[in-house]
Amino acid sequence: MTRVSFHFNVPQRLVYACRLLRKATRQNARIAVTGEARTLAELDRALWSFEPIEFIPHVLLRDGEALPERLRATPVCLTASPAAAPHHEVLLNLGAQPPAGFESFERLIEIVSTDEAERNAARARWKHYAARGYAIDKHEVAA
Repeated sequence: MTRVSFHFNVPQRLVYACRLLRKATRQNARIAVTGEARTLAELDRALWSFEPIEFIPHVLLRDGEALPERLRATPVCLTASPAAAPHHEVLLNLGAQPPAGFESFERLIEIVSTDEAERNAARARWKHYAARGYAIDKHEVAA
């Protein structure tokens, strides 16, 4: 069963996502990131400029695109459709809804900022997962 983790009170979601992805790639993990196309484009730009002397290998898979074979080994895949990800180890959700097909991943991570609308959407996602019997880990990032 998919392990679900919520990271609450994150001051800057994209910066936190970059740090999380950097840590994951250093540990040789493979992650799919999902959310709205605009959010994924912003994360793509942030990953290119996050560390001036370090590159976080990633690919942005636009809606309807097929991932070329030569890019399938890329550890981070940004995609609006998680089913299109080349690997199903970890899914990082930056969207407002539970991602379709999240249950095919070993782990799901939700990043929640301090924004009230975002917190309300996270509560709905939490209830969605809990109602389906998923155990949920909660991590408070900032007090």
